[in-house]
Amino acid sequence: MATPRGRDMSVVPSALSVLLSRHVDGASSGSPSPTLAHKPDRPQYLDSLADPEQAINHNSADRSLLGTGNVRSEVLRFVSSPVTESTPLLPPPNGSVPAINGHTLIDPQELVCTVLKSLPAVLLGTLLNILDGVSYGMIIFPASGVFAGLGGMGVSMFFVSTVVAQLVYCLGGSSFVGANGSMMIEVVPFFHILASTIARDIGDSYPKEIIATTIAAFVLSSILTGLTFFLLGYLRLGVLIGFFPRHILVGCIGGVGVFLILTGLTVSTRLPSDALDPPTLETLRYFILNTHALAQWVPPFVLAVLLRLITMRWKHQLVFPIYFMIIPAVFYVVVAAARLDLGALRRDGWLFDMAEGTGGGEDTWYGFYSYLDLGLIQFTPLWTTLPIQFALLFFNILHPPLNVPALSVSLDVDIDTNKELLGHGYSNLLAGLLGTVPNYLVYVNTLLFYRVGGGRRIAGFLLAVATFILLIIGTGPIAYIPVMVVSALILVLGIDLVKEALWDTRHRVSRMEYITIVSIMVTMTAWDFVIGVLFGIVVSCFFFVVQNSQRRSIRACYTGESAISTVRRPAAHRAYIREVSKQTRVLRLQGFLFFGTIAHVEETLRNIVEDAPFKRNPVRFVVVDLSLVVGVDMSAAEAFVRVQRLLAAKGVVLVFCGVTADSLCGKALSSVGILQEPSVEVFETLNDAMEWTENAYLRAWFRAQKSWATPITLPGRRDTSLSFDDTLTGSPRQMQLRDVGERTIAGEFLDKDSENSSEPYNTLLNAFSSYHDVDQNTFKQIAPYFERFTFPDGFVLWEKNDTPDGLYIIESGILRASYKFAEHSPVIEESMVSGTLAGELSALSAMPRNARVVVEQQVVLWKLSLENMRRLEAEHPHLAQIFVQLVLKAAKVDTDILLAALATR
Repeated sequence: MATPRGRDMSVVPSALSVLLSRHVDGASSGSPSPTLAHKPDRPQYLDSLADPEQAINHNSADRSLLGTGNVRSEVLRFVSSPVTESTPLLPPPNGSVPAINGHTLIDPQELVCTVLKSLPAVLLGTLLNILDGVSYGMIIFPASGVFAGLGGMGVSMFFVSTVVAQLVYCLGGSSFVGANGSMMIEVVPFFHILASTIARDIGDSYPKEIIATTIAAFVLSSILTGLTFFLLGYLRLGVLIGFFPRHILVGCIGGVGVFLILTGLTVSTRLPSDALDPPTLETLRYFILNTHALAQWVPPFVLAVLLRLITMRWKHQLVFPIYFMIIPAVFYVVVAAARLDLGALRRDGWLFDMAEGTGGGEDTWYGFYSYLDLGLIQFTPLWTTLPIQFALLFFNILHPPLNVPALSVSLDVDIDTNKELLGHGYSNLLAGLLGTVPNYLVYVNTLLFYRVGGGRRIAGFLLAVATFILLIIGTGPIAYIPVMVVSALILVLGIDLVKEALWDTRHRVSRMEYITIVSIMVTMTAWDFVIGVLFGIVVSCFFFVVQNSQRRSIRACYTGESAISTVRRPAAHRAYIREVSKQTRVLRLQGFLFFGTIAHVEETLRNIVEDAPFKRNPVRFVVVDLSLVVGVDMSAAEAFVRVQRLLAAKGVVLVFCGVTADSLCGKALSSVGILQEPSVEVFETLNDAMEWTENAYLRAWFRAQKSWATPITLPGRRDTSLSFDDTLTGSPRQMQLRDVGERTIAGEFLDKDSENSSEPYNTLLNAFSSYHDVDQNTFKQIAPYFERFTFPDGFVLWEKNDTPDGLYIIESGILRASYKFAEHSPVIEESMVSGTLAGELSALSAMPRNARVVVEQQVVLWKLSLENMRRLEAEHPHLAQIFVQLVLKAAKVDTDILLAALATR
């Protein structure tokens, strides 16, 4: 979004327009173009694109180039196409300007040619500076009290600041070689606040001191702005400005628009500048019922609205300047035809009164320097304006980071925002040292300047010279400018800003943001601009809290049976875990947890252990997943402390996952001491947390069977002090563990002291008995084809993409598989315990391994090699078929568990 001065003319050039602007210099000199061109080597025929016939007849090489491909068609399309908003106003020149440095001589003929080709852009830029200077320079100072009659002084300060900015930009301060600088007009309301505050503090009895202190305040604003821009650019912090809420800026722009509309009305009726500050019923009655006032403000208002209607239909860049050149011409035609007296028109408010200081003989362009006297400046009132200065500074620094990227897109030029900020810093510091007001790069003026051939530094320098000539001429000609021209100019910008703030955003912002925009505009109009900015920030913060409080911090809430870990377990263990995991509640959180969002989280956690729901669905573990949480404030952390105390009283363990001790969330929770509580566990991932809870359920069952040494080795962390009642009797939670275990694990538990207890028979039975009702003799016949292997901790069984050598069944110990599906994806780990298979799918399909498998704890494996598998198929085909079916069933269950686990992450 560009700043207000770029609203009605922010256009994007066509491809051919950019092509022409990049090749505005000829290829004969061989030196780099000082305009938009970045490529020194280019075809010569492009120099003649402005004249297609000349281009086609340039030489044989050019004719061949233009006669083939897309170039000829592009040129003919450009010539025959109608003029649009993005069509270049003038054809690009063919000549080139050698680079200006200390070692290269400039060809006088080429220099004169370049100057002549830059004149149209210089004339247009000068006209725009005149329009801006007359309309906005006149209102730098309030038009009432001791400031009455200082309009000419304001115009002089405007032109001094403009010349300074133009010189800095054209001499290398900006990457835009045709950059146009000007006074920062959007801060005029803050200038009026500064002036009014100083006048009130000093008193009307000291007019010179008031004016001197006010000018000093303007100078201070330039210096502060320059220092800020310079530091932002030097420290390369330009990107930080983009973090400021855009709707607050839009509200401030809308407030400036209302101020300009009111100022345009007071200028047109020649009333004091504070007559509508704020509007009262009496002043409104004067504007509506007074015939003379109606005749003064209605024409410029109609002219402003008419211009908006015209530009809606015709978007050519010259509409705006030509329109405001026609108005004074028509005005003086009417005056001459009616033989009206200019003195009478001036007394009636149709022309500016020279006696008001707008060109009187005592006024000179350097007259404001007479007030820069330390003896006249009052430093105490100047000190009291610092809050206003900081509000003005805050508003100032928001414009270049918006104007510069928008202009870069429109002109197709790669720029460095930080370099542009440095240039703005230099221009504003220099403006402050020269005793004038802040300035910046103007989007729309620069765009127009490029469109008419001003894309060279010498054109920018000539514009600075022309503007300086205007400054030397003085403000005398202002007395002959119709008031309605200035009023219409001010009203046009004011209407544009209000339209941008209220109309253009009606479908682009939320309701709360729109309310913020309107409230800022109302506050700025009714009270004060500084109060309006502060009010906007406060309202924005309030709505931010309200909006984020309405967002769901709970991404999902489900029981543990829906989030089984990726551990490969025997079928009986999985059946047991799936049922008892109903005692586990998983709460997945997201976003930033603060005082506005934690209330719903706390209420949800409390509802889990309320008496009635807790009796129906008893809970043993509450797993809180913080992997999608970006931060936790103190209020949220203390809420977890309150919840933990409630859970501990019910015998419920609170498990945090997706957090580490050195992460932001971990530090926030550690600061309130919750991670050090005995009934709180912390894990890095949700899978680790669910694996730990499942192991706890399994250990509880086996301990209840008086088998203190768990029959199988369990993966994951084993440093837990958690213990269930050994008898699993009494509470509903313990009785559920007993009942489920008797239905699942007890029926599959093998007494290894029986006569059938042998290996690999037991391992085969543990691995496959749950998938098919198979005769035990089947396993006895398959067992001889397996070979026994033992591997220590850390042994790599195979790497990803290795050629398979067979499938394995785990008798004891633990394997861990690591899956890496893509470079950007995280590693997925899967533990495999005794009674499960490893490498079965790659072995059956004879395809490369899809994971890296490492021994986590010393493992005993039974291997069916590919050779033995083929031997089994040859010797016992029916038995081999049954075995393959069993393997596929086990593999399908394992794959489903893995996919389900990944789907819930």
